[in-house]
Amino acid sequence: MSLLYDEGQQAIGVEAERVILAHHDMSGQLARLEQRDQYDADFWAMCREQGWTGIALPEAHGGLGLSLIELGIVAQACGGVTSGAPFLTSSFGAARGLLDHGDDAVKAAWLPALAAGDAIGAIGFAEGTAMLPAASGLSFANGVLTGTKTAVSAGSVADVALLLATENGAPVLVAAPLAGVERRGFNSFDNSRCTADLVFDQAPATALLRGQAALDAALHILALQAVVTAHEQTGGALAMMTRARDYAVTRRAFGQVIGAFQSVKHRIAELYALVELARANAIHAASREGQRDFILAAAAARLSATEAYDTAARDCVQIHGGIGVTWEAGLHLHMRRTRSLAIEQGNGLFWEDILVNQLSGDAA
Repeated sequence: MSLLYDEGQQAIGVEAERVILAHHDMSGQLARLEQRDQYDADFWAMCREQGWTGIALPEAHGGLGLSLIELGIVAQACGGVTSGAPFLTSSFGAARGLLDHGDDAVKAAWLPALAAGDAIGAIGFAEGTAMLPAASGLSFANGVLTGTKTAVSAGSVADVALLLATENGAPVLVAAPLAGVERRGFNSFDNSRCTADLVFDQAPATALLRGQAALDAALHILALQAVVTAHEQTGGALAMMTRARDYAVTRRAFGQVIGAFQSVKHRIAELYALVELARANAIHAASREGQRDFILAAAAARLSATEAYDTAARDCVQIHGGIGVTWEAGLHLHMRRTRSLAIEQGNGLFWEDILVNQLSGDAA
């Protein structure tokens, strides 16, 4: 695929940006930073109205039947305004796991609701620092779950979760309704992620895959989510680069705009290069879904987008000087978001290992 969007995809991007900016409310985002287990309900309602909740799901299950590319375009627009609901990514990951590995009953129960945005999905694979643990503290036996899955993004509000658990000493991928499950929310660096510990006490669940197949499927789900997140990070990096540039050509010091100083000028030029690399990697990864090198492309996109967003958020604050660290400027919204996204779906070390594995041995 070309690393350029066609006319239809460009139109989706323009419209998504227009709608999102029309609904953008920075004061509400700032308020939610001090509230736990709260998300931007207006933003989520807008996503449902626009059909974005099912944009990359099949029409047979209530979706729009488009691809990961179109979902990425929307995610990039969302990243530019640090959208206050993380569910486009988590619900998509849960829906794809059910679509690819669930039976007809599970699909019928959850896919139409996830596609419509009537239900929210979550993904809980990690155990401590291990993103894909071979042994989990969450046990599955006789159709029920017992134990705790910690720090699940969207966990405090989700309706269904895909989880990695342990059954007879082997990993198992399960789908668990979260009605009646205890949720222990906590304050985080970015409370809009609605992160919570899920405590299961003989809670019913459905096994989807067992053994190595469960771990392979979990990695594929993480890769799908990582591509969506890479687009969101690219959108955030672009927004930060643009704000830094706009400020640099208006703010004056020592009789001239600060953008005239090489230290500022070169920094913004470097940000441009990072953003374009991240954008290209994200588009490429989305276009490779279903191909043998998809995991490799997803890892590359994740790493480059994380670097771009981290660097852009940091440099934008520095270029703004003292104004950049004020609550009202809102730049810390992106600082918080870049740090949150950097560890969701696996941190840089995890994806570096995946990249190396894909480039070495039989995988190469």
